[in-house]
Amino acid sequence: MEDTFFYSFLALLVCLSITPTLFRRLRYPNLPPSPSFSLPILGHLYLLKAPNHRTFHSLSQKYGPIFSLWFGSRRAIVISSSAAVQECFTKNDIVLANRPPTLISKHFGYNQTTLVTSPYGDHWRNIRRIGTVEVLSTSRLNSFAEVRKEEVKLLLLRLSRNAEKGRFVKVKLRSLLYELTFNNIMTMVAGKRYVGDQVADKGVGKEFIEIMDEAFSYSGGTNAGEFMPFIRWFGGNGYVKKVKKLGKRADVFLQRLIDEHRSKSASESKNTTIDHLLSQQESQPEYYTDEIIKGLILSLLLAGTDTSAVTMEWAMSNLLNHPDVLKKARAELDTQLGQERVVDEPDLSKLHYLQNIISETLRLCPTAPMLIPHFASHDCVVSGFTIPRDTLVLINAWAIHRDPNLWDDPDSFKPERFETGGKDVAHKFIPFGMGRRACPGGGLAQREVGLTLASLIQFFEWERVSEEKIDMTEGAGLTMPKHVPLEAMYKPRSILNKIVD
Repeated sequence: MEDTFFYSFLALLVCLSITPTLFRRLRYPNLPPSPSFSLPILGHLYLLKAPNHRTFHSLSQKYGPIFSLWFGSRRAIVISSSAAVQECFTKNDIVLANRPPTLISKHFGYNQTTLVTSPYGDHWRNIRRIGTVEVLSTSRLNSFAEVRKEEVKLLLLRLSRNAEKGRFVKVKLRSLLYELTFNNIMTMVAGKRYVGDQVADKGVGKEFIEIMDEAFSYSGGTNAGEFMPFIRWFGGNGYVKKVKKLGKRADVFLQRLIDEHRSKSASESKNTTIDHLLSQQESQPEYYTDEIIKGLILSLLLAGTDTSAVTMEWAMSNLLNHPDVLKKARAELDTQLGQERVVDEPDLSKLHYLQNIISETLRLCPTAPMLIPHFASHDCVVSGFTIPRDTLVLINAWAIHRDPNLWDDPDSFKPERFETGGKDVAHKFIPFGMGRRACPGGGLAQREVGLTLASLIQFFEWERVSEEKIDMTEGAGLTMPKHVPLEAMYKPRSILNKIVD
């Protein structure tokens, strides 16, 4: 009797596993290939192992550059083909311009109304306009050039204080770079630094950094709580409660920033993003609501802090593993600026090799290796395959950036490959995404990363801690951090006196 029950139960599981697949094939005969075995309820979630971009790349080697998976109750299609990505964001750009509804975007992203999480439509077009014109336009970014310059100078002075004349000393770069990017954004947004040196209340900045770190840990796109409603019905791991609590903490922090600026007198007004948006609120209150302003600040902090810091850490790691490239970058700086003039943002356009280093770093180590997920608003066709409505579409930029059919010696660090100025790589180089939902913050990232790297190279000599190469293993996380934080040896160059004195 027990054997009969066991085998009946086993047969039921097999049927539950196979029947949905057969049904889906009958309804959509041209779906991309998919792993044949899908667990009841879980779907293909059992296949996922961090880092996800490598897991998806491995699956693409078996099932092709376009394949489908089931994450619990949600269908996902993973694309690792440059040609298919072009098709997605040309003829299907509007269909795929949506973002998937998630618990994190609902409870942390102001009910999916922020620039990053909002569905495609009139609301998104409005906040995109506000973000690009009022916050990330060339004129607005130029108005904050001194903020970025001052933050880099503070980093250099901090390194200088810990240096020893004529000797290399060790430094852990990750926390310093993260503080720099966070302070850059916060000074743009609120007019003051919140972490590191010269900060009155470090607890406030530390609190929001903790909030962002927790948000990133919930934003990997494959959290079981997002795809299996029954977990939430029965309490599960408390995922919804955690996300709601996190959203409330973030909202309190952001509202406090707005209220502080709203209560300032006219004589205290500063050139900050909040001040600027509040002035627009007076004439257009229906557009510039507190919630829209908070959502824009949140998007800036989440998209502009971790990503730039991670890029700089990967870039320095690559340079330390390739001292010939580092030497060539320093020679370019010395040739263009000499030993008397300190690098500044207007000089970046002349530092072509430095730009190539940044591009090659973004190719090998994209800070959003799977980009931000897209969501199909209608059925569409890509490379002959049907992408049904309400499908999660994941673009594996990491795999495309390392495709041997697109790149010569794709796993090697070769900045020279970008010497053409990117004219022949536009279709295969997508660190900031493509189409309508491409990241609008690329200009800010290029300025910040370029000035910081140029300054570190110009003012200090750099070496590895040991003869062994820097560990380039990728860690888990939405922005692909290094698994092992970077440690390096440095000593000042004589030009450092130009800012110390």
